[in-house]
Order: sequence, then structure tokens, then C-alpha cells
Amino acid sequence: MIEPIIDLELAIKHGLTEEEYKRILEILGRVPNYTELGIFSVMWSEHCSYKNSIAELKKLPRTGERLLVKAGEENAGLVDIGDGLAVAFKIESHNHPSAVEPYQGAATGVGGIMRDIFTMGARPIAALNSLRFGNLDNPRTRYLMKGIVKGIGDYGNCFGVPTVAGDVYFDDCYNENPIVNAMSVGIVKHSEVARAVAKGEGNIVMIVGSSTGRDGIHGATFASEEISEKSESKRPSVQVGDPFTEKLLLEATLEAIKAGLVIGIQDMGAAGITCSTSEMSARGKSGMVIDLDHVPVREINMTAYEIMLSESQERMLVVTTPENQDALKRIFDKWELNCRAIGTVTNDDKVKVFYQDKQVADVPAESLVLGGGAPVYYREAKEPDYIHKIRNLDFNKLPEPINYNDCLLQLLSSPNICSRRWIYTQYDTMVRTNTMVEIVGDAAVVHLKGTNKALAMKTDCNPRYVYLNPYEGSKIAVAESARNVVCVGAKPLAITNCLNFGNPYKSEIFWQFKESVRGIADACRELGTPVTGGNVSFYNENPDGAVYPTPVIGMIGEINDISKVVSADFKNVDDVIIILGDTFGHIGGSEYLRLYHNKVFGDSPSINLMIERNLQTACLEMINQRLVNSAHDISDGGLAVTLAECSIYSFDKNRQLGIQIDIDTDLRRDFYLFGEDQSRIIISINPENMGLIESIANHYKIYFKVLGKVVKNKFQINNCINFEVADLAKRYNDTLRGKAEIL
Repeated sequence: MIEPIIDLELAIKHGLTEEEYKRILEILGRVPNYTELGIFSVMWSEHCSYKNSIAELKKLPRTGERLLVKAGEENAGLVDIGDGLAVAFKIESHNHPSAVEPYQGAATGVGGIMRDIFTMGARPIAALNSLRFGNLDNPRTRYLMKGIVKGIGDYGNCFGVPTVAGDVYFDDCYNENPIVNAMSVGIVKHSEVARAVAKGEGNIVMIVGSSTGRDGIHGATFASEEISEKSESKRPSVQVGDPFTEKLLLEATLEAIKAGLVIGIQDMGAAGITCSTSEMSARGKSGMVIDLDHVPVREINMTAYEIMLSESQERMLVVTTPENQDALKRIFDKWELNCRAIGTVTNDDKVKVFYQDKQVADVPAESLVLGGGAPVYYREAKEPDYIHKIRNLDFNKLPEPINYNDCLLQLLSSPNICSRRWIYTQYDTMVRTNTMVEIVGDAAVVHLKGTNKALAMKTDCNPRYVYLNPYEGSKIAVAESARNVVCVGAKPLAITNCLNFGNPYKSEIFWQFKESVRGIADACRELGTPVTGGNVSFYNENPDGAVYPTPVIGMIGEINDISKVVSADFKNVDDVIIILGDTFGHIGGSEYLRLYHNKVFGDSPSINLMIERNLQTACLEMINQRLVNSAHDISDGGLAVTLAECSIYSFDKNRQLGIQIDIDTDLRRDFYLFGEDQSRIIISINPENMGLIESIANHYKIYFKVLGKVVKNKFQINNCINFEVADLAKRYNDTLRGKAEIL
């Protein structure tokens, strides 16, 4: 191959700016060659360098007494859960690849996040996903949704890890630019934690797993630009996954780590060999000499540029000692995987790359990485004009529903509220048999075999709230994800996040991002849930504009006694139904306002974090004292929808339980029933436990009110809503499936 002339024009085509190109010339003291230009372009892309976000991300609380590694130091976050065990977890985006090739884009997102977990030495025990799609009446949206869901399901099912939870949201703003965030959770013994580091002069650098091809080249750069009409041409930037190979790689990797043969290990995700060599070297304050002639390739005539930038899946970089090299190779040979020595660790800070007897790169490792020489920008932030315009609405002038039965059915039919059964039945939720499937409602619960412990986990974010008020909406995302795990009986431990936003060079978008990070930081500090790491995905825009700001929160909670786990479905006739938390009738940004009045207006609900913390503490104490038969947080659709869901869940378990509620309120009836005030939970209890419930609520200064009782078959709220529970269940369970199957 004849290399092109390296100049500013070519650098700009690689996604670099003039300022960045000049900085590269200063670092190297010369003009880079073509391979080096490619290396800088991917490592300084937004996807790898976080150059437009890192200054804000440093404001997040990233330490805690139970965190075993600081955020960003390793492949995933790591939290102590006692008895010598730790939970590793992380969430990442695969939005752009999924927009142009939904099946492989989503599948490789799952594969990549699983590798981040097992390179820590942790065995993955659960997968989650957070998905955002456009209008379901749009054939393109249904095509993307079907491909993405199938890609997630096929990869996870074949790999053998249950997909246990997540969240799905639909809005026109996601047309052509879906959000696909994949989360993985694993368990590891403290003594078997592996690090993503290269150290020890003369130690051997090995590539393991699949062969290297041309798929995924410049995938990191592709993820750092807006979706456009030209995006279809970027299909080669989408990787191709092989879950069966990944399963072999999992077992071989864990065996090698357990045998003590691994000094450092890192997944080859974004930017492939380039990323893993430079990041591992920088962490170890060392360098590497790499010979690409030893890299197993599956295509002929590959160039050094292509091999270094390929994002072929199911590959990892491993550092081992010379004396352990043969033992390591025997393990990977047994699992029928490539295991080739491609270089050595050096005591300088350079990554030097050779190919076909020529040196093709000589780059300081520190200059490429986050926190080293990679650029850091402080972008202009300006409050968008729309913020003031959309808040200028007098809700009291809206007409009250004529028929509340029809209004509730309409809400239960909303794609943002109805059952996601069409989606989750495509996922294997029970492989490894740890999932507690009898738990329906707010969070998934996964039992840790051999112990009395379990983990609760959930992803959450209402993007409409964040659009209306990025600060409050992001606080709510953290609080609701914590509330979700509390409602099953878990103590929130820590979060990971995936921050999906538009173009950061637009000052109004960056203001959304900056305010969102501020909200997450404040909520995490108040609730005691530090940030273990995560991902930023910018440039989520299509020709019609940016998506709603979507900071997805992945929450992990700890359960020390699985016998105390609580679900959301009603259990017994004559149980008392109680609301914990006060109701003010806030409908700004609500599903009711959007669906029934066709308006996205107002402010998001406000949230008092001290009240939220007290609510969660009180609810958890009630559950731990075995006073609660069911718990369900009030969120999208408000009180009426929450009560309907508790009834529908019991119907689905063949209990046919409903409610008889008598509401006494000064609020407008639709505001009370469908408003989305925060910090509220519906619980049902045995009547004899009322005194203890009242005592705990009063101790934590939490408002509570008896709403009514659980009855057989009927769903009745005053004289305005009256149904057979079976009718509600049919509407709730059938809507999404019906829409998805229309092409």
C-alpha cells in the first residue's frame, strides 16, 4: 500500500481538528505516518478520550468505602459485597452501530460489555439493557426495534447469561437514532480480581481470542459523529459478533486468571489493539514493543493501519511472564482459541509497532489516553431558549377527562407504560438458574448461589424529565433507580451510568449535559451511591435534531436475606393499600399530559433528596421487619397506573386481585390520579401491621395514607374508574406485541 500524504486535510477527514493535529506534531516532533495518524484519531475521538466530558465527569462522587477501584481505573466498577466477594458492573452504549446495523450493533454491544466484566476476573451473572426507540407507527422504528431486540437476545442467550431487567422508552426524537445501552453484572472473589495493566520489563504481550479482520475499523470515530444520510456507508464500522467464541473466551480467561498466569488483561473494544496497548501501558507507566506479523488475521493483505484499528470482536490483550507463557497458551489451546505472543513490555513510555520488518508507529502511550496527553475541552454551555417557552402553561386550563376509564386504558396502552413482554420473552432470563423469577415489579433479583445473599439491579431514566429540566430530571433518574431496588428489599450500593446526549459543540446541548452531571452528582452524594464508572455517548442526533438528553442510570442493590425479598403484585384479599409519600398533583412532563393532551410542557417533577432518602430508608426498614406484602414505586402514569400494575401482576400470577379505593383529596382528580410526583411508593400490608407501619413512617417523617384495600377481581377507584382486572391485563399485555408485529 502506498501511504497517502499526511497533512491537515487528511487529519480533519480522520475527525481531528487543526488544533489537535498541531498538538500531534508537537508530541512526535515530526509529521506522523499514516498508521500513527489513525492511532491518534481513534484514541482522541470522543468515544475513547472523553475530551468534551471528562472535566464534568470529575465532579461526580467516584469513591466510597465499599468501592475497590476508583471509577475509570479498570475495565469495570468493583464493589465489595462481603464474604470476600465483589460485584463488577458497567454499562456502555452501542447507539450508532445499532442505528445502521441493528442486529450486529446491539449484539456486539452485549459482547463488549460482557468482556469488560470477565476481564476483571468476574463471572457474568446478569445482563440488562436500556433502549430508546422512535415512533412505533414508523416502519423504520419497528425494523430497528426488532433487529436490536433480536441481537441482544441471540447474543446473550448463546453466551449463557440471563437478561434480567432494563427499561424501554419510545419518542419521536429517537427516530433514526435509537439508544442501545448494555449493562453487565458479575461476581468475583477479591483474591481473583484482574487488572488492566502492563508492567514488568520483558513480560510477554499476547493476543487471545478471535482472529483480526477488517470489521469495525474506525468504529470509535464513527461513534463520535452525528447520524446522517451518509451513515449507511459506515456499515463496515459495525463489528460482527460470535457469542459461541465469546463463551470459550470467558472460560479460558477465568481459568487463566484463577491459575495466577495473568499480570494484566484488557478487552479489545473501541480502537482494538491500539486502545488496549496504549491504555495498559499508560496504567503501568510502561511501554510495549508490538510485532503485528504475529497477530492472527482472517483477511489477506491487511495493512498495519487496519490491524491496529480493527474492532473485530472476542479478542483480548494479556500480559504474562515469560515462564508462564506456555502454560497460558495451553489453556487457550484447550479452548481452541488463538493465543499468540505479539510483543513485550518495556520500561519506557512508548508503544512501538512493527510490521513486515518496518517500524510503523512510535507513540508515547501517555499521550493517547484519558488523563494523559489526550485533549480536554471546556465547552460553552448556554441554557436553551425552549426551557422558558415550554414552562409557560397553565395546567388548570386543560380540560378534565370526560371518561376516566378510557383515560386509564389509554395510559396502559402507551408503549412507555404497557408490558414489555414481547421484548423480554425473547431473552433467556433463567439460564444459570439464579434469577428469582417470582419477583415482578421494580427490579430484577439474582440469587448468589451458596449464600443467603442476592443482588437487585435496574436501569432507569425518564428522558422527558431531563429534557424539561436536566438537573432535576437527572436527580430523579438516580433516585428512581434506587427506589426500584429498595422496593424489592435491597439497599442501594452504587451506580454506573451511560450519558446519551447530542453534539457537545452545541452550547445548548452541552448545558444539558453539564446540568445532568450536576444532578447525578448531587443525588448520588445524598443517597450514598457513588459512581463506579460508565460511558458517555455524544452526537446522538439525526437530520431532525438531537435526541432527548438520556442519562441512563444502572443501579446495584444488596440483599442480605433472600427470604425478605418483596414483589409488586398484590397478595391477599383485605390487605390494606397504603401510599408512602405526599401527592401534589404534578403533571408537567407526565405521560398523561403527553398522551391525553398531546403536550410535552411544564417543568419536570421536583425532588427533595432528603425526603427521598428517608422514604427509601423507611420502606427498607418496613420490608426488613417483614411488614410489607407488596411494594411498587409510583412513576410513569402516576397513582392509577401503579395500582393497575399491582393488580395486573397479581392477575398474571392467577390471583385475580384488584382494589377498592376511596380517594379524599382537594386536588383535581386527574392531577391526583395521573400526576407523577416523586418519592412515592404503594405498599400493601396485613391490617394487623398498621401500627408498626405508622410508627416507622412517623419516625422518618414520611407522609402516609390508607387508600383502600385489596379485593377480588374488581378494580375500582371512587365512582370514576371501574374495571374487571382481566380487562386491564389484556390491554396492558397485548399492546406492544400488536404494534411490533405489524410491518
